[in-house]
Amino acid sequence: MALADSDYRDEVTRFGDLLFLKAQTGHDPATGVLPGGVEAQTHSLVAKIDAILDRFGSTKADILTVTLVFADIHLFKAVDVIYAAWLPPREEVPLPACTAYAAALPDGALVQAEVVAAVARG
Repeated sequence: MALADSDYRDEVTRFGDLLFLKAQTGHDPATGVLPGGVEAQTHSLVAKIDAILDRFGSTKADILTVTLVFADIHLFKAVDVIYAAWLPPREEVPLPACTAYAAALPDGALVQAEVVAAVARG
């Protein structure tokens, strides 16, 4: 399923040294296509988050908090395996705070994330 290009506008709000990534899903930002299956959507989602953070000179190590939303709470375990492997090791940076819940998601998405990250200082 594809989203209109306008659905990708305003995906980030910057407030001072904080980035607020709004309701990201695994939809490809160039095509709007959503991969099939929760694993593929999760891999696409974290790659999209990496790309957005990179545009601001930040990385996943700068993430302070994540809210994960699932179309079905039973998807938590499958997403968590990918999410945990994607995060930097605990020995390097503290894990971000995380909240997770289930809710209806748009356009066939199985997982969605909202992220708050610090803007990297350089």
